[in-house]
Amino acid sequence: MDFLLNNIFVGLPKVMGQKHAKSPMDREWESGIFKELVNGPIWVGRTKLDGDGQADIKNHGGPEKAVFAYPKEYYPYWQQELDISDIKVGGMGENFSVANVTEQSISIGDTFEIGGAILQVSQPRQPCWKPARRYKIKNFALLIQDTGKTGWYFRVLQEGIVEAGQTFNLVDRPSPKWTIEQCNHVMHVDKNNLQSAAELAECEWLAVNWKARLQKRVEQVESTDITNRVYGPNEL
Repeated sequence: MDFLLNNIFVGLPKVMGQKHAKSPMDREWESGIFKELVNGPIWVGRTKLDGDGQADIKNHGGPEKAVFAYPKEYYPYWQQELDISDIKVGGMGENFSVANVTEQSISIGDTFEIGGAILQVSQPRQPCWKPARRYKIKNFALLIQDTGKTGWYFRVLQEGIVEAGQTFNLVDRPSPKWTIEQCNHVMHVDKNNLQSAAELAECEWLAVNWKARLQKRVEQVESTDITNRVYGPNEL
């Protein structure tokens, strides 16, 4: 199962909004979601692409979330669903805009060669409140989560140079059962199925933070309040 690297985007954190705005959605905030198109080759390092950065390094970036990929085919859906014409490829803050692949066809642990790099799928993206702030749609994180159109992260097994137009060549698929779609289903939909949660937590190639959260669910000590993640300061 091979697919295309459509475009590459990077960007450093920016401060947006007005500090004392009346509406929470207009107040000052900082994010790396605003990324610019890369023309030509770029270095993919262990924790990020050259020239990329995150404002919230506790919840974004790092070895398990070095590269965020999002299918380009979803943008017409969001344009229609949200009635926003300016949500375009790159607008989710993705590093890699990918084509001919979705959450149904890619699995945890899938390992790809592309250019000089080797990348491995680590986890689905769990949307936070920042896409909502960008597009002024308060429940956008929940919409992303509930539709399953989340995208996913790669960890970098081998650093190297990549370029848009190259193909992801599959070299290993150790856990085909755990598609990104199925992981999202276990995490966000079938929450009472502790057996599935335990099985997914045992997947060797799943990101550590997902393993930990699923294990808490199995032990019934997981917090079920997702308000801070999906609404954050947009709720105040």
